Amino acid sequence: MYAIFEAGGRQHRAAQDMVVKMDKIDAATGDVVEFDKVLALVDDENTKLGTPYLEGAKVVGKVIQQGKDRKIHVFKYRPKSGYKRARGHRQHFTQVKITEISV
Repeated sequence: MYAIFEAGGRQHRAAQDMVVKMDKIDAATGDVVEFDKVLALVDDENTKLGTPYLEGAKVVGKVIQQGKDRKIHVFKYRPKSGYKRARGHRQHFTQVKITEISV
């Protein structure tokens, strides 16, 4: 059984005991978080789809880690004008271990 839920404007696929990496959420390491914006629940023989969300369904997880992702280098260049610009960015993330999917 797995669920598709929304967190931080993105959709994530989660199953029991799965670790999901998502955009940073405001929770400390070890906190229990609930996601109630569940879009779909898929079982072996049943599939439930929400319009847009399923009522009463939630995904519960525990925050494992808060961190920063690897650096992404952005380089802008325009030929023959001497224009060059280099930037870098490290995105904050949260890792959540899914403990329960309930309807």
